[in-house]
Amino acid sequence: MKKLIVFIVVINFPIFFATYVFAAKVNVVHGWPAQQGEAFEKIVKVYMGKHPEIEVIVEVVGRDRPAYLATRLAAGNPPDLTPHPWLGLQAEWAKTNQIVCFEGLIDPSGILDALKPLGYVNGKLFGLFVFPSIKSLVWYNKRKFERRGYRPPRSWDAMLTLSNKIVVDGGTPWTIGLESGAASGWPGTDWIEDIMLRSAGPQIYDQWVNHQIPWTHPAVQRAFEYFGQIVLNPTYVLGGPTGALTTNFGDSPSALFTQPPRAFMHRQATFIQGFIRKQNPGLVAGKDYDIFPFPPIDQSAAQRVPILVGGDVVNCFTRRPEVIEFAKFLISKEAQEIWVKELGELPSNKNTNPALFTNPITRKAWHILSNATISRYDASDTMPGAVGTGSFWSGVLDFVSGIPLKRVLETIEDSAKDAYSSK
Repeated sequence: MKKLIVFIVVINFPIFFATYVFAAKVNVVHGWPAQQGEAFEKIVKVYMGKHPEIEVIVEVVGRDRPAYLATRLAAGNPPDLTPHPWLGLQAEWAKTNQIVCFEGLIDPSGILDALKPLGYVNGKLFGLFVFPSIKSLVWYNKRKFERRGYRPPRSWDAMLTLSNKIVVDGGTPWTIGLESGAASGWPGTDWIEDIMLRSAGPQIYDQWVNHQIPWTHPAVQRAFEYFGQIVLNPTYVLGGPTGALTTNFGDSPSALFTQPPRAFMHRQATFIQGFIRKQNPGLVAGKDYDIFPFPPIDQSAAQRVPILVGGDVVNCFTRRPEVIEFAKFLISKEAQEIWVKELGELPSNKNTNPALFTNPITRKAWHILSNATISRYDASDTMPGAVGTGSFWSGVLDFVSGIPLKRVLETIEDSAKDAYSSK
């Protein structure tokens, strides 16, 4: 009698089923648009290729993320992780124990020394700086500058003189875009911050950020007035103040590269190069367009010009191992180099291969960042959210729309009193 032998293969099925159904998931919320978002997707793809058991789910939310995140936190349903530029929110979340303290979990030693402290709150590590930007830059059409004999100015007064020259020659000196959906106004806060650093100095800047001086202080008023010399001058800005209010920040620099150019200068951070390259793919960095440092105002400090930096810190709302591991990867040399290769932007990892800085503008920006003796983080991103991402943003729009400066500053000061008293 023959025996019937039956093979039941069950070994791989439960393993596959468990992996498929119970795969670890990491929910990430970010707000990077266009090419930045695409570069982040490539970082995610590389990570998932190394960790097939982990699924990284990405949600893209615009600059109104503070409200979106507040809603999810209030509902007890936060994302696992978010990279964001708002250090004021980071401090609030740390104070209320809503984000993970990385002490003993993640070693931040690979982050650039100038950026590492920005992840600390009250001496403890809560944030990991991922992708920095230098904000103190002016972008310009290099070929048109050279053809007309214009030179990058080295002082505020020289910049106004150049602006007047461009007007006399029949051109428009500046393109400014303050529109950014629910976050409209933030590009103007960068102007104010750069001017505060240069006109009042870093110590008063710090007092302003910490609300140790009021918004009605003469130094703050003076910074707005300097900004007004440009943004409120209808001959200086493409479309005048109304044009600045209605032009999207990402579209604004394209005015430099029309034929003929509709404007000649644009103040913005290093990240804007991604927008320039996408909208004008034929341009060559360093030949068709270039940068110069936002110039000093106080000439006595011209040899020690401060720079304003921005960028994103990563905060985790959950402590699961897969979430912490993904956060570690974001500050790794491998992830940072993907960002550099895809965008030509700056990394935060000090071990990034310098040969990757093939773009002359990125190389110049890296040199500026590495050699700066005085630097400060974006003030609006450091202040409490009600001010930094609230009344300061709207105050800039009010100022440009023609509301008297005294009333604008008093309104921001009222909100600051409440925000800092509960900080």
